[in-house]
Amino acid sequence: MLPAARRFFSFTTAMSSVHGFTVKNAKGEDTPLSNYQGKVLVIVNVASQCGLTNSNYNQFKELLDVYKKDGLEVLAFPCNQFGGQEPSCEIDIAAFVADKFKFEPTLFQKIDVNGDNADPLYKFLKQEKGGFLVDAIKWNFTKFLVGRDGNVIKRFSPTTEPKDMKKDIEAALQAKL
Repeated sequence: MLPAARRFFSFTTAMSSVHGFTVKNAKGEDTPLSNYQGKVLVIVNVASQCGLTNSNYNQFKELLDVYKKDGLEVLAFPCNQFGGQEPSCEIDIAAFVADKFKFEPTLFQKIDVNGDNADPLYKFLKQEKGGFLVDAIKWNFTKFLVGRDGNVIKRFSPTTEPKDMKKDIEAALQAKL
């Protein structure tokens, strides 16, 4: 095993965009994020029992209704690290969102976004766009906007509503590869 400093260096130089990562979808199947090359992504940690759930899911649906045809995708990663607000399994989460919001986000396996068990994708996202004061994800519905080239454009706080990301999403959709 590499010393900590070398592991960090290896990690920071190994991936230059989100397209280099492979994650597990809600069915547990490997999904290379390179499948999303050419798409603009919103990567978000989600929870079904959070006070931010209704507004975020409703507005993500509205954004996708308008921009999916232009290449927007919302990649939702359930996380139970904040107040235990995502206790369900992926099948139940998908059913909840489909039933309540008439919306089917691209849902992935439940992950940790902070700590020793944080998913490598989230380590990368936090490294690319740190947060205010600390880089840790502070709550459910922290959002990362990723350009068509896989580079992280911007990080949005949990309290930023998806509709308030519209100008940034439009700019990313209009940008050339």
